[in-house]
Amino acid sequence: MWTVIQQIAPYAIIFTIPLLITALGALFSERSGVVNIGLEGLMVIGAFTGALVILNMQEMMPGQQKAIWIGLALATLMGLLFSLLHAFASINLHANQIISGTAINMIAAAITVFLARNITGSGNIQISTLKPFNVPFLSDIPVIGSLLFTRTYATTWLVLAILLVSAFMLYKTPFGLRLRSCGEHPHAAEAAGISVSKMRYIGVMISGAFSGLGGAVFIVTTGGEFNGTVAGLGFLALASLIFGQWKPLGILAATLFFGFATTVANVSQVIPSLAVIPPVFLKVFPYVVTLIALIVFSKSSQAPKAVGEPFDSGKR
Repeated sequence: MWTVIQQIAPYAIIFTIPLLITALGALFSERSGVVNIGLEGLMVIGAFTGALVILNMQEMMPGQQKAIWIGLALATLMGLLFSLLHAFASINLHANQIISGTAINMIAAAITVFLARNITGSGNIQISTLKPFNVPFLSDIPVIGSLLFTRTYATTWLVLAILLVSAFMLYKTPFGLRLRSCGEHPHAAEAAGISVSKMRYIGVMISGAFSGLGGAVFIVTTGGEFNGTVAGLGFLALASLIFGQWKPLGILAATLFFGFATTVANVSQVIPSLAVIPPVFLKVFPYVVTLIALIVFSKSSQAPKAVGEPFDSGKR
């Protein structure tokens, strides 16, 4: 069993990191009071932008990792800009946030495939991926060295740093207090002089930026190919947010669980001890667990009290 865990751990972390950064973005949005189920679409936008930019930058500066970082930065920016559609519909137009998020998913999938087909002719965009490395000294530590510090990516440590900064911002800064108050008691927040609309815009924009980054990270650490999908990671990120009870460390634990579950499903046929299990059972395992987790945790949900409710300043 230990050997199996050692074999799949690096791959599980690769799946976990895009999930984690996207779920963190959703945390900011929902803590401000706006449900964002458009995470899948925002990830697709980030994946498409990142792949397209990296493809062109790698032609201009072949062999340089700088091209990938430029692609990641622009994917983050494009995710932020695309999320403004959801923010405007949810905050200014008081639209149903579930419908708005669904529209984001549909628009993103259609527009990226259309553009990719017109640009490349096939709809696929292939790029060179980020190179993994072993962390000096730490990878030699017994037990955890082989699990956490071998064949790791720079984006892994970037996302973990964002996790720590996000937890600090949400619970230790005035900004975090204001953001959370808008998701719990928006009218009380407004009475205290806080602009609820502004804070909700910021929350949605952070979710868009993080989702865009998550989509691009998925592309540059896995197959290196954009084909119009991010394998449903956006929906798993939303489930991770609920499974993690809208808390940063809870989200980290949930995304690790889903990352390992997804990896087991994907690599089961090349690991002898798992190959004896029919593939169909392992393929559906992450989604069955997601449904069970959502049912179990629905009774003890710690969702922000005003999440999903359009804010009306005149309604008390």
